Amino acid sequence: MKIAVGNDHRGVAVKQRLLGLLAELGHEVIDFGASGPASADYPDSAILVGEAVGAGRADRGLLVCATGHGMCIAANKVPGVRAANCRDMIDAELSRRHNDANVICLSADLIGEELIEKMVRAWLMTEFEGGRHSRRVDKITAYEKEHEAPPAKTPPAK
Repeated sequence: MKIAVGNDHRGVAVKQRLLGLLAELGHEVIDFGASGPASADYPDSAILVGEAVGAGRADRGLLVCATGHGMCIAANKVPGVRAANCRDMIDAELSRRHNDANVICLSADLIGEELIEKMVRAWLMTEFEGGRHSRRVDKITAYEKEHEAPPAKTPPAK
């Protein structure tokens, strides 16, 4: 699976650990995140990860910031993204099983790294159940398509 990963400065250490886990699990990684302690704005990497997932250049996305909230808000602005901010195993599994979440957002400050690894493993392995959940996810997709912004108009050449 191809996984797009993003983080701000608060998520650098967690991302580094997760890059090792993803490699161990045999996944290909596209890293859009910060690599050092210099301040990095979470929307920048969240949008890049969201665009990669939304356009199909990545199968799933993984985002890390202090709380996961900012990343989740920013990623969900990208059409085709269903990002879930997860704090425990149940959140991680149900976001996949019931909501077909394609981006997981994690807190570097509020969740221990061992639990984060377990959550990511579970999230990657959990399949979407479909059934009654498909109807609901389809409604979200239909709303996105109905409210898609028209392509930007290019001014005529002079």
